[in-house]
Amino acid sequence: MNYLVVVAHPDDEVLGAGATIYKLVREGHEVAVAIMCSEAAARANRSATLSEDEVKAMSIIGVEKVFHADFPNIKMNTVPHLDLVQFIESCIDEWKAEVIITHHPSDTNIDHQETSRAANAACRLFQRREGIPRLKEFLFMEVPSSTEWSLNSAKSRFAPNMFVEVGEKGVRKKMEALGAYAGVMRPYPHPRSQKAIEGLAAYRGAEAGCDYAEAFECAFRSG
Repeated sequence: MNYLVVVAHPDDEVLGAGATIYKLVREGHEVAVAIMCSEAAARANRSATLSEDEVKAMSIIGVEKVFHADFPNIKMNTVPHLDLVQFIESCIDEWKAEVIITHHPSDTNIDHQETSRAANAACRLFQRREGIPRLKEFLFMEVPSSTEWSLNSAKSRFAPNMFVEVGEKGVRKKMEALGAYAGVMRPYPHPRSQKAIEGLAAYRGAEAGCDYAEAFECAFRSG
């Protein structure tokens, strides 16, 4: 199965689905990552080695193919929606993606919201163009320090209905990959601290009755 993980920034792929990606690759699936804001220029603590950090992190979880765009960081709402959609469509086409994993549309980060909306529009490419594999699943992931901060009660918040058991080794690999990104981790009780991320994996696992898990909201599934 060909999976495409569409994220706004480098590190989002690990925060949201790092352990799942590691598991999928080990099971023989093909996983690519598409990054919308590759430079993450607006970060106050942006690492001068971000590109190198990304390569290390991807290697740890087993991703060999990464698509890069240079849309403006924390300004993706100023970019024409069609531009965002067409970039993701090009990734879907080249990768022959059958499953898409992306941000939840109610995340507090505006780039996450725009990425989610664009991925939602792009995922219908198989209905509009011949030669594109039929979409089998469309999943929203949770990104600590963004998804849980969706405070607008008028929106539907992240509601996990799918849990991927990743085990202790999967959590360790996720933490190792996050450690490759300089400046991402924070001291506890920040949501991006080691204790909080490990605790979330334990809690999601307990919800599903398994040994550590990452949670997703399955918005679409076909046969």
